[in-house]
Amino acid sequence: MNLSKEQKKAISHMEGPALILAVPGAGKTTVLIHRTANLILNNNISPDKILSITFSKASARDMKNRFNNLYDDISHIPIHFSTIHSFAYSLIREYAFKNRIRYTFIEDNRKELNKYNILKRIYYCINQDYITEEKLETLINSIGYIKNMLITSEEFAAEFKTDIKNFKDIFNSYEIYKRTHNLIDFDDMLTLALEVLQKDKYLLNKYRNRYDYIQVDEGQDTSKAQIEIIKTIAYPKNNLFIVADDDQSIYGFRGAYPKGLFNFSKIYKNGKIFYMEQNYRSSKNIVSICNKFIKQNTLRYNKNIFTQNSFVEPINIIKVNTLENQYEYLVNELTQKNNYNNSAILYRNNISAIGIIEYLERNNIPFSMRDVNIKFFNHWVVHDILSFFSLAEDTSNIESFEKVYFKMKGFISKKQLNYIKALNYNHSVFHRLLNYPGLNRFYRKNFLELKLDFKKLSKMEPHEGICYIEKDLEYEDYLRESCMKLGHTLDSLKSILHFMKIIASKSEDLNAFVGRLKYLEYLCTQSKNIKNGITLSTIHSAKGLEFENVYIIDLIEGDFPNTNSIDEFEKGNIQSLEEERRLFYVGMTRAKKHLSLVTLNNRNDKEVNPSRFLIELKNFIS
Repeated sequence: MNLSKEQKKAISHMEGPALILAVPGAGKTTVLIHRTANLILNNNISPDKILSITFSKASARDMKNRFNNLYDDISHIPIHFSTIHSFAYSLIREYAFKNRIRYTFIEDNRKELNKYNILKRIYYCINQDYITEEKLETLINSIGYIKNMLITSEEFAAEFKTDIKNFKDIFNSYEIYKRTHNLIDFDDMLTLALEVLQKDKYLLNKYRNRYDYIQVDEGQDTSKAQIEIIKTIAYPKNNLFIVADDDQSIYGFRGAYPKGLFNFSKIYKNGKIFYMEQNYRSSKNIVSICNKFIKQNTLRYNKNIFTQNSFVEPINIIKVNTLENQYEYLVNELTQKNNYNNSAILYRNNISAIGIIEYLERNNIPFSMRDVNIKFFNHWVVHDILSFFSLAEDTSNIESFEKVYFKMKGFISKKQLNYIKALNYNHSVFHRLLNYPGLNRFYRKNFLELKLDFKKLSKMEPHEGICYIEKDLEYEDYLRESCMKLGHTLDSLKSILHFMKIIASKSEDLNAFVGRLKYLEYLCTQSKNIKNGITLSTIHSAKGLEFENVYIIDLIEGDFPNTNSIDEFEKGNIQSLEEERRLFYVGMTRAKKHLSLVTLNNRNDKEVNPSRFLIELKNFIS
């Protein structure tokens, strides 16, 4: 196999710590595989003395398959390609067996005992309220960050604002509950494994003696907890081989700690640093622009990404007027290129997929989604709109009424709700409200008006109906208030409504609209089985992949980079914005030949600005 000088140098490294800084498309997996073979074939190292760690099951599987394809008959002893969590779990199992402890893993949502249910219960007990799906996700991410960064809940609360009421109490209750019942979640695997290594000298020495050589893939994604486990196992031999790219560190929200790479020379005085700067993937124009773009970051090793590939075509910056224009552009482009299997549409946030799948399906373009768990279909705003429609169809539907009575005009009180719940369920809720004892003229006028509004709504097509709910029934006012109370952003909630309108615009009636929502949700879950379709993915999930044609969409200031990183930057903290720039860089470097970056003039009936990253790129292109 043809290897570059840079790759050969890295592969030949034997003793002591080494950091290999590999740019996108530099062949880092190739280096890890050949270095493993070099240790076995040329240095007589037994395969069971080598531990290769990566950070996803897919990467571990890929490394194992590629190694077996090249070196299948190298040894009868299997090579250890493992995720860090799998490695930690095997250590915990051994510790549990030795100490007769039975741990229960609580990450399986199919079982009643899982971390989601536990946290929902704890949240309710402490706050006397039900937690929303969005807040639950924030809560879980925050707990994961604390565990991975090896900090306390107090330190977390001092550094970050959180909209989770009584967060510290919830965190502490969750930790106590798990300890009391010997339960472990995904993040506990790491902290518990580290605890085991620190207190059980027998197991510490056993694992240190078992592995003479430790190789780490995707080193920029390691958290503090992961770094400590790896460092502890590798000591004192320190035959540690870390392949990383600080410019592709994009998991800060999960506790990834790229600063660990910058401290490499301080931690290991005799450590060697190798640079692999040649990109074998992308065209010269893409590589050249990406190199200039990422150099604007200051928190990085000074690398120069280059390629010997030829120029193909310039990077395209596309500006369209609306979301619908964006989807029409994509459909036209994809149809013309007719290379579905080698094309990807990438985005910053998962919600961006909704409008795309609607347009792709309508135009018979197959697609495969990397992230099938899209929150849109179960979002409370979607449920609210469907409840409004259900109530319009059947005004005696008390369940639907109870869900939305306080989310529309009319000033209906809880007392009035409880009164009508005791009356004949065959009568319209508005008829019952009008019979409320001592009803004054103000309320009578409101309820008569609502009765008429819902009669009108019952005759409307879904798209017109959503607009009517939003404006005439004043649901938009409720959304605005809920943003102030619950910490949502109005733009994100209006986006949910906008995507519903896009789907509703082609639906003749409520049944067709509800059926369309269910069908699109079904397509999302089934799309992973599509082999020859467009890949739809967040940039986070596309890391490590490559495509001939890449389209990055919804490039709007405040979305990408996000509002939080812009706010932090304006306060003088550059870290968040630099991570956003790294994410943009990762997205661009997925492209081999064609790269289109798409922005909008208007969204949710509001003028928006293009991402500042596009403005930076324009300076390099012109």
